[in-house]
Amino acid sequence: MPAVPHFPILDINEFSPDQNLGSDLLYHYIEGERHIEKPHKHDFFLFMLFEQGSGNHSIDFVDHPVEQYQLHLLFPEQIHKWDLGPDTVAHQIMINRQMFETLASSLRFSLMLYQNYPVIKLSKTSFEQILHEMIQVKVEMEGSNRLAEILTARLRLIALMISREAETIFNKQTVYQSKPVLFKYLGLIDKHYKSEKLVSYYADQLNISANYLNILCQKHFHVSATALIHERLILETKRILLTTEKPIKALAFELGFYDLAYFSKFFKKHTRSTPKQFREQ
Repeated sequence: MPAVPHFPILDINEFSPDQNLGSDLLYHYIEGERHIEKPHKHDFFLFMLFEQGSGNHSIDFVDHPVEQYQLHLLFPEQIHKWDLGPDTVAHQIMINRQMFETLASSLRFSLMLYQNYPVIKLSKTSFEQILHEMIQVKVEMEGSNRLAEILTARLRLIALMISREAETIFNKQTVYQSKPVLFKYLGLIDKHYKSEKLVSYYADQLNISANYLNILCQKHFHVSATALIHERLILETKRILLTTEKPIKALAFELGFYDLAYFSKFFKKHTRSTPKQFREQ
């Protein structure tokens, strides 16, 4: 039987020039081809600004073509890999979890919304403004009298600039403004999908009927309310299968399935492969 793949969760310190020192913030310049063949997770947040480029960046199993003037956001626990072309020029800022928590409010919108739309196309002007701040972060980090307050202020400014761009770029932003109940529904799913799989539970939390919640999802997302719960379950299953060697029976139990056969059938219905087949692909 083929060996079960194991992809470690990469720590920010693994990218630091001096791994003996703890790192909360790193800047990297990328030029030329880059390939990550095996998907993996990070335990830190990543801003990646493409000055130019080609190829593909896969985030949580969705492929995103790389282009000039793009910003890619990668959150802890998201699975990614990339195949970047030889013309790639990009700037990365890595931020550990604790430091990112102090900046998250500056992104203004729900972090779930950014995770659903992790690639933002920028205007040339916006790209230059964000790039300027990223370079200033690098300069401050390399200075002999580095000040954490200046770094935090510049990172907050970057986050606010991204929020400004996101306001006009997120395709479904108007949905969340006009129907905030859907925004709350997705947040509840992310919190409770392992233990609560019935739409009626979420409808009760939102003080609306299950039927009305389903109507809203069909109208604005073109899928049923149940489908959104299932999508989150499938995403987490894929993440765990690819990044751990956890037995499938234990995985099913962790996600709230107490019948292994039913869990395998559920996964195959949505992916056309069993959990075992998916892991061995």
